[in-house]
Amino acid sequence: MVPVGADSGLIVTVWLSGENEALARAELAGAVERLGGHSLELPESPSGPGRGTVELPDTSAAVELSKRLALAHRCAERWAETDLPAIEARLKTVGKSGSSAALQWVSGSRGYRPPDLVRRLGASYRSAGGRIALEHPDHRFWLEPSDAGGIVLYEEIARVDRASFSLRRTPRMPFQRPVTLPPRLARALVNLARVGPGDRVVDPFVGTGSLLVEAALLGAHTVGIDASAAMVRGALDNFAFLGVAPEVLRQADVAEASAEFGPGSFDALVTDPPYGRASGTGGEAPEQLWSRALRAWTDRVRPGGRLGIIVPAGVPLADLNAQLELVIPQRVHRSLTREFRVYVRGD
Repeated sequence: MVPVGADSGLIVTVWLSGENEALARAELAGAVERLGGHSLELPESPSGPGRGTVELPDTSAAVELSKRLALAHRCAERWAETDLPAIEARLKTVGKSGSSAALQWVSGSRGYRPPDLVRRLGASYRSAGGRIALEHPDHRFWLEPSDAGGIVLYEEIARVDRASFSLRRTPRMPFQRPVTLPPRLARALVNLARVGPGDRVVDPFVGTGSLLVEAALLGAHTVGIDASAAMVRGALDNFAFLGVAPEVLRQADVAEASAEFGPGSFDALVTDPPYGRASGTGGEAPEQLWSRALRAWTDRVRPGGRLGIIVPAGVPLADLNAQLELVIPQRVHRSLTREFRVYVRGD
């Protein structure tokens, strides 16, 4: 995070989802960094809890950000104008094009809401030739009271397509397993690993393919290994169902397969290793299997590349040639918490 200074890019406010705000903020930071931007530190303002503020190169990067994120709702630009006459004047300027707009209060915002304000601003927009349309408007504006007693207006740039993640949930897939990582959490881990178009990404415990699917949907080239031939066949079915194709997806011993690839062959590793009775480890103790596999694959990631790994809380991963960068707990149920970890590959 850096303080606001002489910014040359676009300042964007991102509405985060609330189920795990720490994970949502980390995902946002990873995605923004990949897009050439950075997170910002702002003084106390309405965009506190549940919001993230970032600087991006331009509007197209903000649209791309909305396509990358899973644990968020929308990206918006906060207008500099806070007094009503200035806001009305700018709305008239936007409305001159004859475009449509929707105006509404931010849900849950605190402070005094003038009861006729939305109607007043809508009238200003229409007076210049604009139209009000609640469904599929050209512009969507969000209002909330400011701490200084004025009004803050956000103009929405793009929405996160949260419904698309629901369409990839396990019950809709041709190949299903009860321990499959939900698509939104899979996308979050991929963003934590800074995966982007053209990257080469490996998952040595591919399972149903949920992580590599999300990487492929971001334009990455994917390689998956699994000890189970049934898992590999099922993952291939899931890939085909979603219209993406892996570079390599095959059955092999998880550690031995790493010998087929040279050092630095991958930009990132993402994986959710098997654990518990519902996942097969071939009789090998899970922690022993994870350590054996990850030691073999870490050097296949280029120096500076990231490893995104999900393991039960507190489990040590020793002897990795990588520096632990981030740990975020995610509660699964009362007796199990797992950690989203990010490691940075050493030289």
